[in-house]
Amino acid sequence: MIGVIGAGAFGTALAISMARGGTMVTLWARDTAQVATMRIDGENTTRLPGLPFPKGMSVTADAHALPDGPLLLAVPMQKLRQALLDLPDFGARPLIACCKGIELTTGLSPSQVIADVRPTAPVAILTGPSFAQDIARGLPTALTLATADETLSEDLQAQLTTPNVRIYRTTDLPGAEIGGALKNVMAIACGAAIGAGLGDSARAALMTRGYAEMLRLALALGARPETLAGLSGFGDLALTCTSSLSRNYRYGLSIGERADFDTGITVEGAATAKAVRDRADAMSLDMPITNAVVGLIDGTLKVEQAMTLLLSRPLKEE
Repeated sequence: MIGVIGAGAFGTALAISMARGGTMVTLWARDTAQVATMRIDGENTTRLPGLPFPKGMSVTADAHALPDGPLLLAVPMQKLRQALLDLPDFGARPLIACCKGIELTTGLSPSQVIADVRPTAPVAILTGPSFAQDIARGLPTALTLATADETLSEDLQAQLTTPNVRIYRTTDLPGAEIGGALKNVMAIACGAAIGAGLGDSARAALMTRGYAEMLRLALALGARPETLAGLSGFGDLALTCTSSLSRNYRYGLSIGERADFDTGITVEGAATAKAVRDRADAMSLDMPITNAVVGLIDGTLKVEQAMTLLLSRPLKEE
């Protein structure tokens, strides 16, 4: 039995996929009215309309009703800490963060936030190239499960793998988390370039140099380079920087097009860009694309100015 905390699109999609594979899943939402509506409709009409809940999937607003098994934390990165503070003590149940980003106020990663709030809980991260619609529809993808505990990793891999979601495991938590966090920042940059009409070649260059930034920060934090070359790094970067299903990419598009963007949509890369900029500055790391994205978000740079700054940097070897 598995619990999913957070009934947004991604949490709902994970619950649907696992229940369809035969696992008993309980999906928790804070809003009692939302839970009542989902029970009546048999689906999450707000986030994933037209995708009915399979047999074996239940919804609740009572956190004490969550099963005595692994708990997937499918809440936005900047709300993870408060969610953990508000929820009851889950004892020795593994807590698996499904959010991607860096906490703006502390510079901590998802696993570090969990360890800070729930120091005795086993911690893992689930990350990689995945859109909620694809997972809920049963389309195939592969994800990375990262945890320092190899025995826990093997147990969770077996429990979380579904017919359409293949799980690979790693003990490299820093690598998996930095890949998942920074790919959102690069997606904003790529969206802005396309929105401003700079073309696919500019996007390819941003993705490539963005990957170099991801690797630079990850290695400085003790990550392994092969992790960034995998699903949680290169794989997620490729997906998020090229699809309009990505909220971060669409946000970048709106910047490039000078168009309005729905402020109710969570854009993890916006806060993460600022958190990464501050952390990189403290470590004296060169992160030009990240810095440019912060300027675009703050409105101190236009896309053309940002691209000029990047293209006028000192010439060097790749």
